Order: sequence, then C-alpha cells, then structure tokens
Amino acid sequence: MARFGNKDAKAFLFPTRQIAARCVSFVKARAPPAVIASLDTVTLVLDTTKQVPEALASLSPVIAAVFCSQEAFPFLKQYWQHSGDGVSSRRAEFCHSLFQDGLLCLEDVGAPQPPTSPKPCRGPKRYQRGSSVDMTKTTPSPRPGAGRDAGTAPEVQETSRFLEERFGRNLDVSFVQPARSAIKRRIAGSLRSDSELTTTPPPENEMASNSRGVVNLREEDVYLFPCGMSAIFNSHRALLGARGSMKSIEFGFAYVDTLKILEKFGPGVVFYGNASESDLDNLEKRLEDGERFLALFCEFPSNPLLSCPNLARIRQLADKYDFAVVVDETIGTFANVNVLPFADIVASSLTKIFSGDCNVMGGSAIFNPNGRYYAALKRWARTEYEDTYWPEDVIFLERNSRDFASRIDRINANAEAICDVLRECPLVKSVFYPKYNQSRANYEACQLPGGGYGGLLSVVFRNREQAIAFYDAVDTAKGPSLGTNFTLTSPYVLLAHYQELDWAEQFGVERDLIRISVGLEETENIVNVFKAALRVAEEDAGSQK
Repeated sequence: MARFGNKDAKAFLFPTRQIAARCVSFVKARAPPAVIASLDTVTLVLDTTKQVPEALASLSPVIAAVFCSQEAFPFLKQYWQHSGDGVSSRRAEFCHSLFQDGLLCLEDVGAPQPPTSPKPCRGPKRYQRGSSVDMTKTTPSPRPGAGRDAGTAPEVQETSRFLEERFGRNLDVSFVQPARSAIKRRIAGSLRSDSELTTTPPPENEMASNSRGVVNLREEDVYLFPCGMSAIFNSHRALLGARGSMKSIEFGFAYVDTLKILEKFGPGVVFYGNASESDLDNLEKRLEDGERFLALFCEFPSNPLLSCPNLARIRQLADKYDFAVVVDETIGTFANVNVLPFADIVASSLTKIFSGDCNVMGGSAIFNPNGRYYAALKRWARTEYEDTYWPEDVIFLERNSRDFASRIDRINANAEAICDVLRECPLVKSVFYPKYNQSRANYEACQLPGGGYGGLLSVVFRNREQAIAFYDAVDTAKGPSLGTNFTLTSPYVLLAHYQELDWAEQFGVERDLIRISVGLEETENIVNVFKAALRVAEEDAGSQK
C-alpha cells in the first residue's frame, strides 16, 4: 500500500495479472463510474535484472493487486469470494519476503525494490520430519547460489539462505512436480499407495487401472486449483468458453457460493432446490419445450441435507438435450462414490477430507475424456487455464493426502455410529445422511464396492432450545468447515444463510439445523461425546416442562 496505493485504498491480491484483470472487468460491469475510477492494478514479478538462484527463478513468483476505494470494496469482494482465485497465505508470505528483499519489481517497469532482511518460515514441526521431501533423507539439490564467486551480491546470498530454509531443507523444490503428479493420480483413483515421493516417472500404464472406471483417463485431464471454489468457478468459465453463453441449472440445495457463481458470472441460472424427481420432470418439460442450457451443476451428496440427485436420469437428459453435467463430489469423495461416468466435469474441494489436516487449501476438476465436450474443453484449457497452485501448497497437500483412503474408512464408520445414536434419541426430529435419506438409492447407484456413506451428517431437533443445549454441550471443535481429521460441529444454516433463512427453509433447510463433520477419533470415544451432549439436551428439556 505504502509503495503503490494510498493510505485510504483497499487491496485484493491475486496470483496473476490475468486474474486481476478479470476482477476489474467484473467490477466495471456492475459498479457506478465513480467507483470504477478508483480501480488500479499492480503486478509484481521476479526482477530478472538481479542475480537470483535458479531454483527461485523456476518458481516464477508473481503477485498481482487490485487497489480500490472503500466504496468499491464490496464489488471486489464479490469476485474474490465467489471465484476462489485469491492467493494462499504461503504464496503471500513468500512473495512478501521477496518484495522486502527487493527481488520483485513491477511487471512493466522493472524498478527494483530496496532490500531488507527476509523472515524465514520453516512451517509446523510436523513438516520438518523425515520424509520424501526432507533433504536429510534425499540426495541434496545444489544449494541455491553455491559455486558462485565471493563477489555475489549480499541480497542474493540472503535470498539463497531464504530459499534453502523454505524449499531446501524441508520442502525441496525438485519434488514439486512429482508431488503435483501424485496428487493428480491420486484424484484419478490410480495411485492407492502412501509411498514416499521419488523423481522417477510413474509407469505409463498406471492411469489405465483406476477406481473411476475410465481406462482412457490421463493425468493431463486432472486440473488443480488453489481451492474448491476456484475449481467450480473455472469449470463454469471453461464451459462458457467451450460452448458459448447460456444459462445453467443448479440442481439441489448446494453450497452458497456455487449458486452465486452461476447467478453473477454469466447469463443466469435456473435453480431447483429440492433435486427431486418432480424437479427433473419439470426440467424435462422445459427441455421438451425448447429451452437450452449450458450445464447442470449439482453436489453428490448435497450440503447440508446430504441428498443425492438421480445422476443416471440427468445423464440421459443431458445426452438427449445437449447440456453438460458438472458434479461436485467433495462430500461423497471418490473413495466412496464414482460419479465420473455420469459427468462431463467432476469438481472437488481438496481442502476438505482429501487433505484432512486443515493447513492447506486446494481444488480439482476432471474433464471426462469420454464426454461430448471434452475436445472443446481441452482447447479452452490450452489457452485459458493457469496453474496457480502454489508449489508449497502442492507439497503440503500431497503429504497430507497419502493416507486419504485409510482415513475415509474410519470416518465412514464413525459417522454411521453417530447417526445411530442421534436416530435413537427422542429429541431428534430428523437426521440427514445418505444412508437414511429418501435418495439413498441414487447414492448407492454410484457407490464403490466397499465404499461407505461419507463423513458429513446433519441433525434437526424438535425445538430450538434442545438444539442450543446440544450444541453448547457437545465437546467437539466448532466451526464452519468440513472434512477435518477431527470432528467439527456447526450451526451451518445460521452461518451460511443468515440473511436468507426464510428462503432456505422453502427447501427443507431449517435454520436450527446442526451440521456435523466427523473425524478420526476412536469410535467409542466420539460416540460417548455425542451421548453426553444428548443427555444435557434431555435434561434441559426436562427442566422446561
């Protein structure tokens, strides 16, 4: 701010100049002229006039900022929030250190910044242990800056030490690409082991055997993004680019930002909040009458009611009436269900159960190679897709996800055990879980052999006071995320839909619903936690009689 903005300005950070430009275009299409006049952009890149370590140059650190007035802030916030195209804290910290070191410059000016001492960041102790990316266990890469003459500039020597701290001893940059490849193969369902990373290329035929059941699926068909919303946003962008401007369909009560993306970043959306067979009947009638759509977006299962649409029927309608199908499998997870045969694009938030450790964000999108729009989507990706997933985040996510499959088994078992306890309680009005919902058959049509029903469930009590007493008493972490390795309880509807509670209730999403993301605790222990909270709620209900 002090360098490029003014004291009253606000700023949003993005990973590339192109994304910052899209943000500005979004605001210009919606804001009044006086607000638009306050916009300005700055892109900082590595200063190539400086002598920098090769490993640093290979990272291509870039950060872009959009400056705005206070009046423009709400418009920029919409883009930043819904698109998911902001920067991760690791990218921001890394680039900030380079900026302080005078190693970033304006993209179009090249003016160097004054150097200051960087602040090394080794990360949590867990990520300093011996592993495939721990330099004490592998052949060391050449130390950045080593072998140069004694006249090397002090700022370069300092940067070499900084880079070694961040990417050398703990996070070797040479393993970034193998980690990226491992994540993609794991998402494709072809990498099932939790073995250490190597720089040896994977077997050519490894992708052919995968849990997705698509033998021609390639690693290049899996695209990584900095978060799950970015995967959804860019899937929509890809379809608009591949097929042209048409309305989309949101089928089912999904995460709030998905609907906002379809509403604000295109010609609009038709919303079917119940995802029922009668909703499909209505959609089929509209299609028969000549309406055409870009794509149908849905979650499998949905958040927070855990209902599952009839993907087989949706696929039949899509084939007949020429629209794409985008399925968000975040909650079901590809360890439990296989939705790719029914979809043109499968999106997921890797931030959730794929990572589990809640210390890194990520998202993915798979283009189905057998889909009608595959060739058009690949053409779009060749010119429009930007891989903005920061290398440090790649390393963290790969390491976290190695035991993904084994964690899912425990979480599935714990969730069913908690459901059993809740369903037996007389205070409970409804439990929402794929195993017990009316749409169970739709879920099981996509369920993998040995797959469970997932780690997310929701509960509604018979009155608000009971819900409050239970929520206050349940001895778990409290928060709005899901898929963590520990159980997390949330008054989800109040947090996500506080300004539209009446609207949400039209679709069976009650304001006092409590959502539970189940973790890896010992089953007996976590069951006892919920039994104890239910006893408190029962005592509270008894005292009010």
